[in-house]
Amino acid sequence: MPGKPAAALLAREREIRRGGSHIQIEALPGCWMLQQTWSRSGDAPAPGTATLLRWLQASLILKRCDQDLTIINQVCLAGFKLQFSGSANLKGSRPLLVFSFASLELSWSGQVLHRRSLPPPPPQRLPFFALIELNEQQGTLTARGRGGGLAQWSRLKQDSP
Repeated sequence: MPGKPAAALLAREREIRRGGSHIQIEALPGCWMLQQTWSRSGDAPAPGTATLLRWLQASLILKRCDQDLTIINQVCLAGFKLQFSGSANLKGSRPLLVFSFASLELSWSGQVLHRRSLPPPPPQRLPFFALIELNEQQGTLTARGRGGGLAQWSRLKQDSP
């Protein structure tokens, strides 16, 4: 699934900075598969980067936990899974999804090989995603990270029970 053209994405981001996206926490839970990334200025990444990230099944998993979210960022390769997990919450009307990873886990075929706690970053250095757009019809989430890069994920559809 191709991402939005960078120019349209940057224009949408300018609108959001003025009026906010008003994305609510209730709309975020799910498994979001990374589809596309762009540089700070909207340039495409090095050739093959998006393909590699999709091949590694790079994903962002958000689960509701009381008033906040549990966040998991992971990649998978040949039965191996590298997973960072922690907590997240929304701040402001844009909003920012502010998060902190508390643990790192490496597993193979469901068996944990290594797990360790991660020190919390200083409060002024917490990572975040500035949420730009959540398109329910297309099932996409677009955001700018603390480092300035842009990313777009698509929601993994869950099988109905």
